[in-house]
Amino acid sequence: AGHPGLRRALTDPSRDGTAKAELITRLVGGSVCGPAADLLSGLVRGRWALATDLTDAVEALAVQAELAAAERGGRLDAVEDELFRFSRVVAGDSRLRDAFSLRTEGVERKAELVGRLLGSRVAAESLRLATRAATRPRGMRTEQVREVYVRAAAERRRQLVAEVVCAVPLTEGQRTRLAAALERGYGRPVRLNVDIDPGVVGGLRVQIGGDLIDGTLAARLDEAGRRLAS
Repeated sequence: AGHPGLRRALTDPSRDGTAKAELITRLVGGSVCGPAADLLSGLVRGRWALATDLTDAVEALAVQAELAAAERGGRLDAVEDELFRFSRVVAGDSRLRDAFSLRTEGVERKAELVGRLLGSRVAAESLRLATRAATRPRGMRTEQVREVYVRAAAERRRQLVAEVVCAVPLTEGQRTRLAAALERGYGRPVRLNVDIDPGVVGGLRVQIGGDLIDGTLAARLDEAGRRLAS
């Protein structure tokens, strides 16, 4: 976001996607984990209408990664509430608004102020997101960025997560039909997390919260075996 020339180089439609992927790998390969480097390489291979769209997408993915970690740890509700309350506190205090203003210099000082205000009293994800909003607001007011994060957390919280296990990868069409069927049944958007396990032989096992739908061939064979034994 801070280097327009780099943004143009990574989103230039006339440049070969492989060359752009190699560039991002040289830039970040040693400083981020393998999956993050692979994801960035895939992003820069794509075509973007505007150079800023790439940085917007990476920012959104980073926020979703924090929210996913909070969700796995059972902290998503807390993160949403903590970010909302902190945003309201800043919006209601002129001194804090000035301290976090775009016109106010000092990234480290802003990060330190967030730490003093929140510290260990909030979830780790809340602290990282609040710090990010204060130090890298990218043209918005700090409280505006946090409100974006709050909306993202609320949207994720309203979305059900289905853990799907199957023997082979699902096609895009199969994923779409499965998600649509689950959404009709639960009345809410459903996000699929798909794991591959050849041991299920065929079919699907789907778990949403405490609900388990086991339509795998392995489960049917086990049931048939129990019936024969009885």
